[in-house]
Amino acid sequence: MVTEQFAFYKLDEIKNIELLGKLVNSNLVLMFGSKEFICNKDVFNTIRIKYPCASIIGCTTAGEIFKDQVNDNILTVTAISFENTTIKFFSSEMVEFNKCYEKGLEIAKSIPTENLAHVFLIAEGINVNGSKIVEGLVDGLPEHVKITGGLAGDYEGYKETFVIANDYAKNNLIGVVAFYGDKIRIGYGSVGGFDTFGIERIVTKSKDNILYELDGKPVLDLYKEYLGEYASKLPVSGLFFPLNIRSADNKYNYVRTVSAVDEQNKSLKFAGEIPEGYHGRLMRANFNNLITGSMQAAENCLNIVNYEKPNLAILISCRGRRVILNQMIDEELEVVRSIFGSDVIVTGFYSNGEIAPSGKDKVTEFHNQTMTITLIGEE
Repeated sequence: MVTEQFAFYKLDEIKNIELLGKLVNSNLVLMFGSKEFICNKDVFNTIRIKYPCASIIGCTTAGEIFKDQVNDNILTVTAISFENTTIKFFSSEMVEFNKCYEKGLEIAKSIPTENLAHVFLIAEGINVNGSKIVEGLVDGLPEHVKITGGLAGDYEGYKETFVIANDYAKNNLIGVVAFYGDKIRIGYGSVGGFDTFGIERIVTKSKDNILYELDGKPVLDLYKEYLGEYASKLPVSGLFFPLNIRSADNKYNYVRTVSAVDEQNKSLKFAGEIPEGYHGRLMRANFNNLITGSMQAAENCLNIVNYEKPNLAILISCRGRRVILNQMIDEELEVVRSIFGSDVIVTGFYSNGEIAPSGKDKVTEFHNQTMTITLIGEE
């Protein structure tokens, strides 16, 4: 496995890749950047010509991760050449966003499972129900196959996201990379770092990812009561106050972030599922715990990867973490580097949702407000 990486700060710089790029036989290219880059057909064509054998996947972001820094309005390009691993690429358009589970299952059924080692996914980040997509994929794939990835982000605050899936960017795409073979080594980790506060309540009325009532009371009224002056800035201020939900038996425990507000129905839309009967409790940021969580995610990757020399780390961190950490944001990348060392190439983006296995059973789940890492190596 050989990897090369570039960052471009202006559109006219992309032509430099003609001289810079050496891995012309790469079979996978990752592109993360602003809408200006991701939706530019000339940019995509330049990358396609430079890496004609590669599957290309990427998306818009709420911040690009390049090496140990968070950037705005740039393009990162990471080309990977696998020597003993087969890559297969799948893409699908979302037409009916109320059928996300069915779409996840449909994608899973299209992926050949013989020698399948891992699945990496990037999806549209505004309208999709991330937890339903993941649920469909999990139900359609063998239990041993784990899934990592995330939802595209945007700078504007839940307005429009775009995905590249081996073709020009669109705002309703899901792109999937499937890794095959026994030489690929993949570790993963996903950790939050928020503290709960206030009263734990029961989800008494919800449908999919829309929450109507907690303890029989309109959820929007409760949020306004707890958030005070922050309530007028919903849904953006909801990044500071995610909702922790757990099943009664404690088997499932998720963090969900507000993505939309319905004043008429006094409901809140979240990026993932809010099941009725679950317990819900508000959360708030703890700066030290957020950064420590990033370190723990990196440590978990190393514990799982079972390989001494991983080459590439794909970091997908929630946009909410960036908003909260603000000027401290680079610190969550620096602690990851301190765990991985200088030889691992780091790329990634700030997202509207993250996908990774978690819990003692390592079941793939959809997350908000986490640092999620996919660590890749090849024997």
